[in-house]
Amino acid sequence: MKLNTLTIKQAGEMLAKKEITSVDLTKACLKQIKETDGKIKACLTVCEKEALNEAKKADERRASGEKGDLLGIPYLAKDNILTSGVRTTAASKILKNYIAPYDATIIKKLRQAGAVLLGKTNLDEFAHGASTENSAYGATHNPWDLTRVPGGSSGGSAAAVASDMCLFALGTDTGGSIRCPASFCGITGLKPTYGRSSRFGLIAMTSSTDVPGPLTKTVADAAVVLSAIAGVDKNDATTVNKPHPNPLLGKERGGLEGLTIGLPKEYFVGGTDKGVADVINQAIEELKKLGVKFKQVNLPHTKYGVPVYYIITPSEVSSNLARFDGIKYGLSIQDTDRAKADLMDIYTKSRGKGFGPEAKRRIMLGTYALSAGYFDAYYLQAQKVRTKIKQEMDKVLETVDCLLTPTAPHIAFKIGEQSSDPLKMYLEDIFVTGASLAGLPAITIPCGFDQGLPVGLQLIGKRFAEAMLFKIGHNYEQATEWHLKRAKV
Repeated sequence: MKLNTLTIKQAGEMLAKKEITSVDLTKACLKQIKETDGKIKACLTVCEKEALNEAKKADERRASGEKGDLLGIPYLAKDNILTSGVRTTAASKILKNYIAPYDATIIKKLRQAGAVLLGKTNLDEFAHGASTENSAYGATHNPWDLTRVPGGSSGGSAAAVASDMCLFALGTDTGGSIRCPASFCGITGLKPTYGRSSRFGLIAMTSSTDVPGPLTKTVADAAVVLSAIAGVDKNDATTVNKPHPNPLLGKERGGLEGLTIGLPKEYFVGGTDKGVADVINQAIEELKKLGVKFKQVNLPHTKYGVPVYYIITPSEVSSNLARFDGIKYGLSIQDTDRAKADLMDIYTKSRGKGFGPEAKRRIMLGTYALSAGYFDAYYLQAQKVRTKIKQEMDKVLETVDCLLTPTAPHIAFKIGEQSSDPLKMYLEDIFVTGASLAGLPAITIPCGFDQGLPVGLQLIGKRFAEAMLFKIGHNYEQATEWHLKRAKV
């Protein structure tokens, strides 16, 4: 077995027995990056020298008697997560030479745990997208089919894990940006509860829904990484002082008898490809064999998830990106035509040339939605509906242990197939925005293939109930072999 193909659990056991070293693991991952990334284009920066130094230090820590699930484990981080001494571009030309003076909290925690940073991964510019085609440095390719997208915005991280360039990767999920690419690439992707892991050191997109989380080869590995990065942070007031998730919770076998999973009627209507629907139904039958009961539930406000998300997100984007481009917002304009004209004037006089098309589009949409005369009609109304969505999901989750849905309505699409249709791209988030708007934890797990490409099922849990998602997901993995399938790059 090639060392780069190991899971965190497998590698940890071998490290503990001194059968391998962290330097061995790191060299194997760096070799895989050199051999395959020319085709996949998952990485924006590779820190070979620094990674080998970190691996050597991890081996020294083990030799001194230190133990740890992530000690000496190589990983990659999405390039909108700040890393001291290593450039962070957010896949934008504006930040092409930016080197952060400090680590994001989650990076700091992983350094303390002894994990080895291999480099930074590609993404849609400033995380704006669902395909990783919006990067200023070129699109990432899906390892299962190089003509297709890996999903986005954490597409580089997903593609890297799926092609064994690392043992795990970090991503950020604002409205599906971990779950969508994990589904398209056939791996596990976890969006933690909002407030579970610190946002300090993330380049903000939508501050009210941004959450960092892991992309891994198994559910158990996701539990290990979450345990390391979770926790309250004085630098992020939205983090909550909750007990850390136990990494062993992702390894429990059995105990599903009597659990009830809700199937939201609104997620199982027309619009999902037949092949995807068939795979999801097979997964439901497999879970029934494990003792899980299912009941249909209703989430009638689901249909408003995408429109609400695409009012709130551009609005917060226009504010968050102002620091990079000097674009002002909150115009005191009443006339619609005049508003459009003034917005365009601001855009052309700014340093907007540094932004890509999708970033510009979201800035314009958000600035318009926040402008005087339109704030109440758009942003305020969207926040009211968001509250309804949250209340509705919380209420339904009082009656079941979690919800199950498809992660995406179809398999990965061809590169360039949807890039000329922004609305169609926004609809990619149809099954994933609800959990983000409600701040709930959600995990995607590979559950089969359609036309030779991976399909993912999504489990949405109660607030801070990641342990339940791990328990169900791990048992499903042990009963199937979908998570063992790997793309041949």
